[in-house]
Amino acid sequence: MSKDVEQERRAGGPADDVVGRAQEAGPSHGAGSGHRGHRGPRRDGHPPLHLLPEDRHPASGSTPAATPPAAAAGAPSRRWRQGPRIARAGAVLCMVAVAAFGGVALAIKAAEHRLGPPPIAAANDLSAVVLDRDGRLLRAFTTSDGRWRLPVTTADVDPRYVQMLFAFEDKNFHHHSGVDYRAMLRAVAQLALNGRIVSGASTLTMQVARLLEGRHEKSAIGKFKQIVRARQIEARLDKTAILDLYLRLAPFGGNLEGIRAASLAYFGKEPRRLSIGEAALLVALPQSPEMRRPDRYTGRAHHARQRVLDRAVAAGVLKPAEARRAALEPVPTARRAFPMLAPHLAESEIAAAPSQRVHRLTLDRTLQTSLEDLARQQTALAGRRLSSAILVADHTTGEILAHVGAADYLDAERFGSIDMVEAVRSPGSTLKPFIYGLGFELGLAHPETLIEDRPVRFGTYTPKNFDEDFRGTVTIRSALAHSLNIPAVKVLDKVGPARLVARFNRAGFKPEFAEMTEPSLAIALGGVGFTLKTLAGMYAALARGGDPVDLSHRQADVTARKSALLAGRDAPRPRRLLSPVAAWYVTDILKDAPPPASARGGRIAYKTGTSYGYRDAWAIGYDGRHVVAVWIGRPDNATTPGLMGHGAAAPILFDAFARISANRERLSAPPEGAMRVAGAALPPPLKRFPEPGMDRVGGPYLEAPLVIAFPPDRSDVEVAETTELATFLPASPADAANSTEAIGPSDSGEARLEPLLLKADGGTLPLTWLADGMPIGSDPHKRQLVWHPAGRGFVKLSVIDAKGRVDRVTVRLR
Repeated sequence: MSKDVEQERRAGGPADDVVGRAQEAGPSHGAGSGHRGHRGPRRDGHPPLHLLPEDRHPASGSTPAATPPAAAAGAPSRRWRQGPRIARAGAVLCMVAVAAFGGVALAIKAAEHRLGPPPIAAANDLSAVVLDRDGRLLRAFTTSDGRWRLPVTTADVDPRYVQMLFAFEDKNFHHHSGVDYRAMLRAVAQLALNGRIVSGASTLTMQVARLLEGRHEKSAIGKFKQIVRARQIEARLDKTAILDLYLRLAPFGGNLEGIRAASLAYFGKEPRRLSIGEAALLVALPQSPEMRRPDRYTGRAHHARQRVLDRAVAAGVLKPAEARRAALEPVPTARRAFPMLAPHLAESEIAAAPSQRVHRLTLDRTLQTSLEDLARQQTALAGRRLSSAILVADHTTGEILAHVGAADYLDAERFGSIDMVEAVRSPGSTLKPFIYGLGFELGLAHPETLIEDRPVRFGTYTPKNFDEDFRGTVTIRSALAHSLNIPAVKVLDKVGPARLVARFNRAGFKPEFAEMTEPSLAIALGGVGFTLKTLAGMYAALARGGDPVDLSHRQADVTARKSALLAGRDAPRPRRLLSPVAAWYVTDILKDAPPPASARGGRIAYKTGTSYGYRDAWAIGYDGRHVVAVWIGRPDNATTPGLMGHGAAAPILFDAFARISANRERLSAPPEGAMRVAGAALPPPLKRFPEPGMDRVGGPYLEAPLVIAFPPDRSDVEVAETTELATFLPASPADAANSTEAIGPSDSGEARLEPLLLKADGGTLPLTWLADGMPIGSDPHKRQLVWHPAGRGFVKLSVIDAKGRVDRVTVRLR
């Protein structure tokens, strides 16, 4: 290369720009390999392009340093071998120059009429994006043709990028009307003087025209169409809108289009704050997006970036020291994944409004990221196949701040694609605060009321505490704080399951029941279905003094609600879940619930829960502003032995509150009418909770209900094997032969199970016994029966009296 060309290359001059583009023209331009010399046939059908040797005449017109040996030997000059190519290029530029300066206004008008308006609407096929409350990207989706083309405007881009873009691509952008005629004349003159293309004349507007059309025609007709389209675009849009189109459509390699997609893919950040080196690389890539892709051709990308920096220094956009520092910045060698935060919520938003391009949510990106990390880390420690969900909301406004639907969205083993925030699950003991709250509201109890934690039976239902222990006489405050089961069922028996469910429905919290079932006392221990979001809303109502609030994740809904409130036409809210006094009583108890290990209690009110069979672990709490709901378990509803709310979910709850803020908002003060007294100072009816049956009317003619006294419901009974004739007598003479045969030694000497004594109380004789629906031979006028089980396992025993009343128990023989 001559000295003049070398100097011009270092200065970022036009000669090196054109040669560099020719060297880097790759598959996107129909070229073959990137080495110098002959290239394969072009896609447009023109003869192949021959690159110029380094000792060609530079742009300054200086004399070559030496004559190539081939030329000295009489071989045809390479310049003459490229004659047809140069002639065609010159013809193209001459035609453009004639069209621009020859006064063919009529031809342009005719072309505009024939082509019709420019396809500006094509730029609206953008990637759908989901944004957080501050406009930060949560997740993006590809366009209909599989491209990343994100919404972006000039205001979203670093100003230094725009300055370098003008210096490198179109320094007269703000002074021409779509076509830079002076640049065209200069290009034609350089072609005539040097015998080759030294610089181009395509403006940013012409590039936008080509990108809107979706094809790059290199013929004279194609260039003329670009001129016509550029003039049309300039007539319809201002310069800022045209630049916005370029920033949105410019190619950056692969399926990346637009500076925002490129900045996220190569640098992992928005283009609002770019380093000088990053901005220069993004200016250089659209020149040859495939052959300069930094994830494939790092060296070429580095060289292209340097030419942009040199041009920026020459134009006075950068200082030499800034360019030198930028040249030392590393070039990215791989593409980064696009953000995929709140994936479940983002997908549901796209499904709800598929034609909408921008979805604005109330989520906080920083908090969402932190809680997704928390769920992933803590669930991995809990065990395999487990998932978790976290929901955070501001209960003062109803805005959802974080929605973590699974521990890991991409983990198939943990069923990460299932949004457990919206899944219906058994809530365990998380409904106990509302049972006691309704009892407080109805005047049945006070937090200091005494209640018995002793064995009790409600027909066929015999509740037990989780640890199968009994604590005797306790206060309701202690019973709720330690989540005792028996006192909660006793209070629900007085309140009434139907009344509790009706209160839930009236407040807007719909429970889910199995088909053909009705509310029962089992609700107290989780015999109903709720979603995590619904439970979060119910606890938010507790935090608000019993007043429900709609939890929403869409900014449009929250904005509409605020506007309606300011206009004095707020939509009617559901009725209160609890009275303010009852809600405060519950909060006052829950704030003193024992915290998990290494956690500080007393700052939040919270409740844990564990569903039957260790399938679900819950922890839901609130302070004066935020409500947090946590679930952990297996989405396939399988059991996880040892999984409990206090041990698995509560630590996540307290950690989530710590990530929201280091300081807690103060809980609400006691409302007017709240009684803050000791148990001894309570009115007599509130000092002790009445036991079941105490309010029933007795008398000599009152029949006792029919119940199976033994074995108890849901009990485990050990049954030994025997090869000897049993010492139990048959229940009746008529059953003697059958009983002896059933319990005696078998012909093969195999062991049989020992008989089991069944006992019933109450009811009207005669009695009929059944095992798994099959009648058991017995004396119908006795309340005891010797039953000979056929094998071990679960069995359902039933007894029916003369009036058709039935009692059933399920036991396991082992």
